[in-house]
Amino acid sequence: MERVTECLDLLEDYTSRHPTIYEVEKLNFLGAGAKDVYNCTAPFCDEGRQLIAARVESRESEEAHVGFFEQTAEGWRLVPDLPFFPLQDPFVTRIDGQLLFGGVWVKRAANGDSQWRTLFYQGPSIRMLKPYFEGPVGMKDLRLAQLPNGQILVLTRPQGRKGGRGKIGYLILASLSELTLDKIEDAPLLEGHFAEAEWGGANEVHPLKNGSAGVLGHIAYFDEQGNRHYYSMVFTLDPLTGSHTPVKIIAVRKDFLDGPAKRTDLRDVVFSGGAIRHRESGVMELYAGTSDAEAQRIVIDDPFLEEEHYE
Repeated sequence: MERVTECLDLLEDYTSRHPTIYEVEKLNFLGAGAKDVYNCTAPFCDEGRQLIAARVESRESEEAHVGFFEQTAEGWRLVPDLPFFPLQDPFVTRIDGQLLFGGVWVKRAANGDSQWRTLFYQGPSIRMLKPYFEGPVGMKDLRLAQLPNGQILVLTRPQGRKGGRGKIGYLILASLSELTLDKIEDAPLLEGHFAEAEWGGANEVHPLKNGSAGVLGHIAYFDEQGNRHYYSMVFTLDPLTGSHTPVKIIAVRKDFLDGPAKRTDLRDVVFSGGAIRHRESGVMELYAGTSDAEAQRIVIDDPFLEEEHYE
């Protein structure tokens, strides 16, 4: 097994790099009333419009739904005639020219216990999305991405006996039609990423020019007081061999603007939602949820650029 670097050591490394924050702003969401809007995707195009998918819920509740917001001069306005989905933490990608959208579905029992799984919907546009696939019970952060050669990279996140609090696994499929629950549950783990008391997951995949997959995700731990600490992170993965770079933190809560938190134990939370890379200028726009209450956009140096140019 590769050496595991704990969150606090990764945080020290991040601080020592003195990262530059070029821009930071809170996203202004309109049309959701008094509800919080957070844990959003990066903007994407749908039927000629720039949209963001985001988690919408009341501050005192976790009964969430995902809505779609269109870019306007005033901010991101909810599009009321687009469908709502009873999900948390949305994501989007395209495979074989079709939109693939998903999020975490949560079922709560009367005794307070919860079950969750990742649901996928597919279609040519948001309006035409249809249920496509249900991930294993108990698995969040299940992600699919199409590689330049047409193959499908699947990033898993088992918990419990196999994954502890949450570790990332991977597999390669020739096509989306090969996706099954058994293959997801049998996917080998990427060793060396998370200490046993810590956890993490993938949020978005960026195919790189050198054939590697750039993975945007999050890494987290509990402190002794039970507070959660989430950081935005990246690593790169060679889909052919499974070899991967160590996790590197790219953004922490203090890099963003101050704001409210859903609970006091969630103040130090950054949840990666998506990113837009600007290769010509060498920067990346990172879209993230902060403190489970707001969504923000930050511009940083592109963390994948060095790896992409490495031959």
